[in-house]
Amino acid sequence: MAKSSTSTAPRRRTRWGLWLLAIIAVVIGGAAWAFREPIKGYGSIASAYSARVGCSCRFVAGRSLKDCAKDKLAGMEVVTLRDDLEARSVTARFPLVAEATATYREGYGCVLEPWEG
Repeated sequence: MAKSSTSTAPRRRTRWGLWLLAIIAVVIGGAAWAFREPIKGYGSIASAYSARVGCSCRFVAGRSLKDCAKDKLAGMEVVTLRDDLEARSVTARFPLVAEATATYREGYGCVLEPWEG
């Protein structure tokens, strides 16, 4: 009998851990759903701003994209930048939320692609 009581202890811990993970997932999912509009708005603005600033840094100032990433404002660390040398554009992406592209145009500088915010 001693064997059966000690073998159930790890199972209880595993079940507790699974319940705890399920509860945490539900809480995070609920918070993401409750704040979906502010998150979407922040993501759209952050990606548009980063694309425009990254494009100007890359194609007007002539700096590398890695160096341009240092110019991000606090809180925009999750936004990634990708450049397209052929199109002379920079695309900024806020993961799972928004993406924006700014293209360098002679005489105009960097202009955001048509975007619905």
